[in-house]
Amino acid sequence: MKNAAILSALMLAASISGCAGAYRDADPSAERPVSEQTATSNAGHRAKVHTELGSLYLQRGNMGVALEEARAAVSADANYAPAYNLMGLVYMQVRENAAAEKSFQQALSLAPNDPEINNSFGWFLCQTGQEQRSMRYFHLAIMNPLYATPAMPYANAGICSLRLKDDKAAEDYFTKSLRLDPNNSRAIFFLADIAFRHGRLAEARQYLVELHKLTESSPESLWLAVRIERASGDKEAEARYAALLRKKFPGSPEQQKLMQGRFE
Repeated sequence: MKNAAILSALMLAASISGCAGAYRDADPSAERPVSEQTATSNAGHRAKVHTELGSLYLQRGNMGVALEEARAAVSADANYAPAYNLMGLVYMQVRENAAAEKSFQQALSLAPNDPEINNSFGWFLCQTGQEQRSMRYFHLAIMNPLYATPAMPYANAGICSLRLKDDKAAEDYFTKSLRLDPNNSRAIFFLADIAFRHGRLAEARQYLVELHKLTESSPESLWLAVRIERASGDKEAEARYAALLRKKFPGSPEQQKLMQGRFE
């Protein structure tokens, strides 16, 4: 699914607002992600700084510098798990999958219960055709009551469930993600898409209204809006969304489908 690939770059920037423990059992042995813990040595502090800087470069799309920072972090402290996680995320973005998996496995060997690392590895597996395997790692991230962003693995699990053709599970994951983070645009979009495909047109329309209040329209959201209004028989709304799609995203795959009348 194209949307998932586009949205993967947002993983490190995701945030939540809500009660994080709503769907998780308390685990007294759980620990905060290593990246959130205070470094106890000079080497650990240097590794943490390099990793945080590298994560910023990753979010900005500068993969070369992000990888350099990850390597600098490992050089400072070879046991700092988040550095290997960052390395894995960079390799994943540049499609060096073997190197990515090796890095994630190294991170997990050092911090097997770290929710951020489990979520990252789960997303990697989902992106590389191993959706069923990915679920275990999303659940490990979700179940840690000290993880600050459980909305993210819930949404990721939802995307992977869609790839497994399990709309029921996907809708459940997205609903839980949205309850934890009411501004989660990923969850809202996919809930709208599921509702549309199951013929719940009023529900799908409402989700899209909420989505467009939160964020700028995308070719995907406008194309979905066109099809919702077409199925609802609202010709005026259909024409309005179609005009927006043609104006804002000329040449997009969605605009091409519109021009070709490929509404299915």
